[in-house]
Amino acid sequence: METSCLLTWIIFTPLIFGFIVALMPQSLESKFRKLALAQTLVNALLATYLYVHFDGSSYASQFVHLVSWLPDWGINYSVSIDGISLPLVMLTAYVAPVAILGTWPDIHHGGLKKEKFFVICLMALQTGMYGTFLSSDIFLFYFFWEVVLIPMFFMIGIWGGKDRIYATVKFFIYTMIGSLLMLVAIFWILKTGSEQFGAPTADMGKLSELAFSFDGTSLGSALMSPQSLLFFAFALAFVIKVPMVPFHTWLPDAHVQAPTVGSVFLAAVLLKMGTYGLMRIAIPFFPEAAHYFSSVFILLGVIGIIYGAFCALAQSDFKKLVAYSSVSHMGYIMVGLFAFQKVAIAGSLYQMINHGISAGGLFLIVGFLYERLHTRNLNEFGGLAKVVPLMAIGFMIMTLSSVALPGSNGFVGEFPILLGAFQTQPTFVLFAGTGVILGAIYALKAYQLVMLGPTTRSDLATLKDLNLKEVISLSILTIFVFGIGFFPKTFFWKSDASLENYANTLIQKVSSK
Repeated sequence: METSCLLTWIIFTPLIFGFIVALMPQSLESKFRKLALAQTLVNALLATYLYVHFDGSSYASQFVHLVSWLPDWGINYSVSIDGISLPLVMLTAYVAPVAILGTWPDIHHGGLKKEKFFVICLMALQTGMYGTFLSSDIFLFYFFWEVVLIPMFFMIGIWGGKDRIYATVKFFIYTMIGSLLMLVAIFWILKTGSEQFGAPTADMGKLSELAFSFDGTSLGSALMSPQSLLFFAFALAFVIKVPMVPFHTWLPDAHVQAPTVGSVFLAAVLLKMGTYGLMRIAIPFFPEAAHYFSSVFILLGVIGIIYGAFCALAQSDFKKLVAYSSVSHMGYIMVGLFAFQKVAIAGSLYQMINHGISAGGLFLIVGFLYERLHTRNLNEFGGLAKVVPLMAIGFMIMTLSSVALPGSNGFVGEFPILLGAFQTQPTFVLFAGTGVILGAIYALKAYQLVMLGPTTRSDLATLKDLNLKEVISLSILTIFVFGIGFFPKTFFWKSDASLENYANTLIQKVSSK
């Protein structure tokens, strides 16, 4: 295989499989799901090959593939990977087969067989996610960013719950507002890049070197500086996707209405597109503005941690509880990114991966229970540990990961964030630390209501335990929970050089002003 085309294969293999499915007759409906699983396994193999051959000692972009696209605008099809995007690509590659193997939605909604279209949407979604993480051209990044919106729109709108239209429209409006602001900002920096470099370019590496004026002598002058205006245009698009309070309200609705496989992708990967955008574009492109307003974003991150935890405590809908827990956990990543401290920044990247694993696993558990009992009401469960012991074990492992128990992957992410951020923002971190306690309360409360205590329904006694596909799905996630928890260096060492260079460059830009 030509290594220069490896990333392109990773991006477009799902779409190629999608075209194959589109051309298949409806009589081969039973093959669609198998093809979907086969595609994710192919991508997992390609990603594994990529990981093995990635040079972790270098922070430079690798596996570069560049093809001229719109030369008059300096726009190219340009993809590459470094130690920051590598773990996110791996997360996408391994979550995809887990999500498909472990769950499948009701694809006969309204009496119509639409499994073909669902599979195509699922594959297009993966192409958009891979492309977002691998783009090194800012216009290409925006293109793939928008590609993700389309299949998720249809997945929620067609295969979602009874309020799916409301959730879909809300999801679409929130994300489109942010995307339009980002598009305006992209045209602004493309114009500036053409003026400063003497030629048009959309290369993200070059654009990150652009000098936008910033005046921090007063709050008013700081807000109206070109660098601040651009920073907020990008940041708003990204924090909506995170989602950060107060832009979070679309997420619980989208999660509750989405089919289980959509919720797994949404929690495990799509939310990380927002934090990745902050880390890749908003903060390093506009470091002075990001640093000047960092306390605001850290405050909102802390508010998200505590607010999300209290909202999770108040839920009786199991799926909505897990959705609000994502709002809380993503707040830690916000705190780490804006702490402008090496350990915290590294912890934020680790937490992107770790939250994807734990949240994905918890949504799988919710899906398993809903498929069997057709309810998500926590008050209608109880005493299931004796009936479904395998599910109880899997649920407990994902719960311990979510509460960041030492020895689990969650601890590897949250502890460095709090440790690093404490050096620059000790007061905020003290409040953020309460989220750890609150997180344990709502997570263990959910486990107690579902798996322990008295049985509330007579039909629970005949509940079926995990089947082979479900066991395999949770087992894969469990390996990562404890593998990362006990041997984090084994999983993240290839990101060290890129993280070190990223933090040093960022801190140098800020301290030199």
